[in-house]
Amino acid sequence: MNFTDQEINEIKDHGLTPEQVKSQIDLFTNGVPNVKLVATATVADGIFKLTEEEELKYLDFYESHKKELDLLKFTPASGAASRMFKKIYQFLEDYDASKETIEEYLERTGDKHMKNFFVGYKKFPFYNHIIDGLDEETKKDENATKYAFIKTMMAEDGENYGNLPKGLIPFHYYGSYMATAFEEHLHEAAAYAAKNGQADLHFTVSPEHKDAFKKEFDKIHASVSNTTNVSFDVDYSFQKPETDTVAVTMDNKLYRKGDGSLLFRPGGHGALIENLNDVDADVVFIKNIDNVLVQDNIQVLSRTKRFLAGLLLKKQESVFKYAELLDKDSIAEGELEELVTFLKEDFSTRIDEAYTSYSTEEKKSYLKELLDRPIRVCGMVKNEGEPGGGPFWVEDESGKVALQIIESAQVNDKDAKQEEIFKNSTHFNPVDIVAGVRNYKGEKYNLLDYVNPDLAFIAYKTDGGNEIKALELPGLWNGAMARWNTLFVEVPLETFNPVKTVNDLLKPSHQAQA
Repeated sequence: MNFTDQEINEIKDHGLTPEQVKSQIDLFTNGVPNVKLVATATVADGIFKLTEEEELKYLDFYESHKKELDLLKFTPASGAASRMFKKIYQFLEDYDASKETIEEYLERTGDKHMKNFFVGYKKFPFYNHIIDGLDEETKKDENATKYAFIKTMMAEDGENYGNLPKGLIPFHYYGSYMATAFEEHLHEAAAYAAKNGQADLHFTVSPEHKDAFKKEFDKIHASVSNTTNVSFDVDYSFQKPETDTVAVTMDNKLYRKGDGSLLFRPGGHGALIENLNDVDADVVFIKNIDNVLVQDNIQVLSRTKRFLAGLLLKKQESVFKYAELLDKDSIAEGELEELVTFLKEDFSTRIDEAYTSYSTEEKKSYLKELLDRPIRVCGMVKNEGEPGGGPFWVEDESGKVALQIIESAQVNDKDAKQEEIFKNSTHFNPVDIVAGVRNYKGEKYNLLDYVNPDLAFIAYKTDGGNEIKALELPGLWNGAMARWNTLFVEVPLETFNPVKTVNDLLKPSHQAQA
């Protein structure tokens, strides 16, 4: 396809090339290929369930080695909280205080979300903060209080929660103060990602929110440091404009906004592989901003994170030994067979059927390519119906079968067999990853070399009332890590406490002991 000079200039000004945009349009036109699920990963096939003894062994291994390692906690935190308050926005649009009470509204609409909101709203961590700001006359009337509470919570001249980044929303209340999700990640880092009294954290944020995060850190870091006896080095990065994708019309033509300019949209969390690629450490802990525990329960999380890190380091020790032998061409025939067994048993690697017919040199080359990759150890919780992705055996375009984290949008729901495999998933992906991104020489991998670009998503959106197609890059823990060596490990369900809607803050797991 040919672009006009104006289009070429807009594309280049955004940090993209015409060739990149053409390939994006080709994906819209030809469709993104669905993944080919082979089977669900289970504890019997692809997911490790550690014994208490094994957990302690790996935990001790991490503790005895971490002082000589670079540790980093990496947290995607660029998302705004707007989706968290979607139902609240709908309520404010539908409810007319001059014509009905809130109880009458709930009865008229059958709105279960808002019913649960008002039943439990006194348990929200920000309840006292908002109520204390209401005038005494309003507080005399229960209906007026509830309505004023919501309006204050959402108004631009109030708390404006829907326009804040999710990381700066108060998640927990400790009797005398509110703690944001951002603050809870500092407590987490102190519990499992600190060494010699210091923890390093990296947050990916939106440019317009960076100052707010820095202001919050300045406000809380002394208190958190005093509580944890840990100091914190926090830095930030933004999703890069050159990872944005162009939007198209429903018939795959470049979409233009009202002012005639092209619309570029963020490429989704998969774009953050660029940010992850820009940081460097021996052990990188990756976890979403909205998945935090109250501080009283942080020990179970800390224990889990530390044994996952120990497992990574222990397996990496063997990987590095074999990688060095292969690199120096000093590996014996018997060690090649040991390596095959190691890959099968410790990494659930499917070895090519033709491997036994390879020459010795072909075997070395094949095994070296399998070993020489970044490693991720992914915690998996038992599936209890949460929406989202899970662990599966997947066959790629070349016929190779490997473990992958797959979302429902990647599966062909018109293929009954594929749909059945997906629905039979026993485990859920909570985004609980410990990553090793260096090779045996201590050199950082170029993580962009291990992305499968075919695992993108086409999403249907609107702009100014117009239907458009948007392209999301291969997800950070999906296609962006598709060619990593992967271990799935069952972790306790209580370590997974995401806040997807504001009502999730009413769950017992988010109620701190004041």
